[in-house]
Amino acid sequence: MMVRPILILGVDIISENPKRFAVVSWFNGKLERKGEFTLYRLIRFIQAKRPDIVAIDSVTELGGDLRKFLRSLPPETKLVQVTGRPGEQRSLQSLAKEHGIRTTDRFDPYEEAKLSALLASKGVGYEVLAFEDEVIVKVTRGRSHGKGGWSQDRYRKRVHNLVRDKVREIEERLRRADIPFDLETEERDYGLARGEFRVYASREELAGLIRPMRGGDVEVRIQPVERAELGFAPLRGEEAVRERRSIIVGIDPGITVGIAAIDLNGRIIALHSQRNMPVGEVFRFISGIGHPVIVATDVSPAPGFVEKIARSFKAHLFVPRESLRIEEKNELLRNLGISVEDDHQRDALAAAYKAYLRIKPKLEHIDSRLREAGLTRKADEVKALVIGGYNLGEAMQKVTKRERPREEEPEEQESVDVRPYVRKIRELEGRIAFLERENEELRGIIREQRRTIERLERRIADYDEEVRKKVLRERELEAKVKRIEILEKQLREAKAVIERLSRDLVKVKRMNVVEVRGSAVPLKVLRVLSWRELERIEREVGLRRGDVLFVLNPAGAGKAIAEELVEKGIRAVISESPLPQSVAEVFRGAHVPFFLSNELDVKRVDEFAVVERETLERAIEELLERWAREDEEREAERFLKLVEEYRIERIRELRRKAEEESKGS
Repeated sequence: MMVRPILILGVDIISENPKRFAVVSWFNGKLERKGEFTLYRLIRFIQAKRPDIVAIDSVTELGGDLRKFLRSLPPETKLVQVTGRPGEQRSLQSLAKEHGIRTTDRFDPYEEAKLSALLASKGVGYEVLAFEDEVIVKVTRGRSHGKGGWSQDRYRKRVHNLVRDKVREIEERLRRADIPFDLETEERDYGLARGEFRVYASREELAGLIRPMRGGDVEVRIQPVERAELGFAPLRGEEAVRERRSIIVGIDPGITVGIAAIDLNGRIIALHSQRNMPVGEVFRFISGIGHPVIVATDVSPAPGFVEKIARSFKAHLFVPRESLRIEEKNELLRNLGISVEDDHQRDALAAAYKAYLRIKPKLEHIDSRLREAGLTRKADEVKALVIGGYNLGEAMQKVTKRERPREEEPEEQESVDVRPYVRKIRELEGRIAFLERENEELRGIIREQRRTIERLERRIADYDEEVRKKVLRERELEAKVKRIEILEKQLREAKAVIERLSRDLVKVKRMNVVEVRGSAVPLKVLRVLSWRELERIEREVGLRRGDVLFVLNPAGAGKAIAEELVEKGIRAVISESPLPQSVAEVFRGAHVPFFLSNELDVKRVDEFAVVERETLERAIEELLERWAREDEEREAERFLKLVEEYRIERIRELRRKAEEESKGS
């Protein structure tokens, strides 16, 4: 069920040229007539009050200003067309009658604004979607760097560091909030010049998480992605249940997105997979099939992409107790008797069907009850309402109530539509009344402003200089207190850094002493055994024949990079964990020794590491001797095997000759 908003504004147009609107507010059940507004004043009023919903009977009343109006709405404010989606709209009066709302004059704009607000408060209508569930966040420098000189270079480096820090901060916040995103960065000579995030979330979800910044060294701009065409989403789930087919959707996110849809009887409706499919396109693809009551995934925990789709449709999210195994997915597909085009469709279909099997007993129970009640035609609608949170009795009652025929409204049976003429008369009368009121209001404003000017002039004349000085002193004191707090925080952070660096410096000095004495061998540290890390080491410190490498994480390395290290003449490799089998085989074949760090007692501080020279030389010598013995043993075994094979072949040859001689004789 939809949570009732705190404030709803009902809006209806009074006149077209100039545009003027009647506004009625609904605040926790209380209606209040707010008056007549121009478009500009209406936008300012909405931005000041920040309502949850602005309800209107048709967005066409905004005409060419619709996009401008939508851009001006606060992130948390929804524009709702209460009469339904385009092409399926119903009159306000028929909707009001259906929901038990009393109507009076259908040609009164305030009456229509009131009906729009009341219907929206009951969850009736469709939200107008002007933006994709995607937001572009750009982080750039804020000022020009100037020209030449050491000071400009230092400033440019500082600004690029600030841009890098802000990009990392936003990236960390998005990861903590489990919001999916893509990041593109632009590196310059002094570091990071800009970063651009494509965040797969709505403006409302980013509110308070990322704030725009303007005017400083770093700027952060937030730009929601506009839809090419306006979308319409039901304000509450049960409206979509009534009007559209209810489905269960399985989603496999990634570079290639897999989508599978089945109905509430377990029949497959759609299978689809596509590369680089944005959230908005996924939403529109599913909307074209039906309304999902369950969105399912095959992994636990659920990916942020799938959670986003479920929230967008206000659907239940199905997550298996543990991620589905490949064997289990294939078994589900065999039971369905269907083949898929790729693994993404398989994973999506397995997730959807697993969710269906979980609720299948409940659905079968609903079918039996509906057969008894004679409501089998509305089985899908009742099932969807039960999944949405209703108990079975409430769901059957709602469907039965909607099945009762509604009386035709007499005003819709009129042979001649007089509404345009009445509306034109009303516009002209309203225009005259408005101009008269506006004239009187302006006279009152002028009188009030004159009184205000006289009052302010008297206050300025009587203003005490000492009071102004006191205000200035208080402001200055407040600024100094804030400055002290900032400096104290920076001091604490600096002390922590100094303490850590001091400890590291002691260790480094000890390592330097050992190295100077010639009793230690410096190691070149690689965080991972990859081509990019290898390029970094060659660029920063160089890589020469006879170097000893220390690898923190060798997992994932392959045969090619091992052969590259052998070709460069690496003397030995030390790693924190065992090397992959393919890498170890290459090093063994080339007689390049490799060890684990705990075997040699490696000493390391940050990017520096050393090992005792005597320990390393002894370990290399012992390992090479052991490999030499193993090679000799293998060579001897190979030689003996060849001799044995020759002996056996020779015996066979002699036997064959003896048989031939015996046959000849």
